[in-house]
Amino acid sequence: MTSSNEANPGDRSMPVSPVSFNDILSASDLLSGKANKTPVITSRTLNRMSGATVFVKCENFQRTGAFKFRGAYNALSRLRESDKQRGVLTYSSGNHAQAIALAGSLLRIPTTIIMPDDAPRIKKEATLGYGAEVITYDKYTTTREDLARDMAAERGMTIIPPYDHPHVVAGQGTVGLELMQAAHELDYIYVCCGGGGLLSGCAIAAKHLQSTCKVIGVEPEAADDATRSFRTGTLQRVHNPVTIADGARTPYLGTITFPLVLKYVDDMITVSDAALIEAMRFFWERAKMIVEPTGALATAGLLSGQHDVKGARVGVVISGGNVDLENALMLFQRSSEE
Repeated sequence: MTSSNEANPGDRSMPVSPVSFNDILSASDLLSGKANKTPVITSRTLNRMSGATVFVKCENFQRTGAFKFRGAYNALSRLRESDKQRGVLTYSSGNHAQAIALAGSLLRIPTTIIMPDDAPRIKKEATLGYGAEVITYDKYTTTREDLARDMAAERGMTIIPPYDHPHVVAGQGTVGLELMQAAHELDYIYVCCGGGGLLSGCAIAAKHLQSTCKVIGVEPEAADDATRSFRTGTLQRVHNPVTIADGARTPYLGTITFPLVLKYVDDMITVSDAALIEAMRFFWERAKMIVEPTGALATAGLLSGQHDVKGARVGVVISGGNVDLENALMLFQRSSEE
C-alpha cells in the first residue's frame, strides 16, 4: 500500500549539484576495464510496437547482472585506505548487494550486506558467492537504515547506500553517457526509478550532452513515491509496496537524488505489474534476453503510450536481468491465464 506521508520539502529552483557531468566522466575513466561497456541493441519489432526508433542499453549484461556494479565500484574505489580496511556495509534487496560484494572482493574490502529475508534467492546466493557477509531482517518489523546505522557504528564500517551517494550516482550516470555516445541525437530516454540513482545520473549525462533530450523516469504503480514527489515538489514516501519490481520498492528518493530528479528529469510515469510482465515477455521471447521485472520498467513505460514518441529516437535502459527463473515462469503462466 502506498502512503502520502510527506517528508523534507523539495524546491525545483534549489541550487544543485552534488554530482556533475565531470564526476560522471571521472567515473567513466575509473570504470574503464572494470565495468562492462554493455551493448546498445535495436529491434524492428520494438520499433513497430512503439512507432519510434528505439535503442536499448542492456545493463542485464553488466557484471553481477545489473547496472549497480558501476556505482558500487566507483564509490568503493574512492574510499580512504583506512576506511577500506575497516570494511563497507550496505542494505539492499539484491542488485546493489551483489555489486558491493563483487566490488569489495575485487578491491579486497570486507563487505557486509543487510538484506530482507524475502529477497530473491538468486540475488542472496550470488551475494554470498561474491564473498560478502549477509545479514537478513524482517522488513515488516525492522527499518533497514536504522539497522545499518547501528551496525556500522558498532563495527566501525562505512555505509555505502544503494542510491543516495554522490559517487554511486556518478557511477550510474555512465550508463546514460554510454547510451548517448552510442545512439546520438536522442529525443527521449526512459529510465527505471527506485531510489533515483540511475535516473538522476543518466539525466545529468543526457542533459549535458543534449539539452533537448527528454528524460522520463518510470516506476511501478504501487511504488509511486518518486512520481508523487516529482509532481508535488515535496518528498513523498511509500511503505513496503507490493510489486513484482523488487528493485523499485525503495521507500523514498534520497537527499541527493531528489533534487537531481527535480532539476534534470522531464517527467515521471508509472506502469502496472501486468505491463512489466508483458515487457519481460517481449525480451524473453523476441529478443532472447533475460530481463528482471525492475529491468523492464523503462520499456513498459515506453510501450504504455503515455508520451507521443511516434517518429522519435528513443533510448531505453534495461537495468538488470537478475530474476529467479521459477518465479519468472510463474509470472508468465499467471498472466497467460488471466
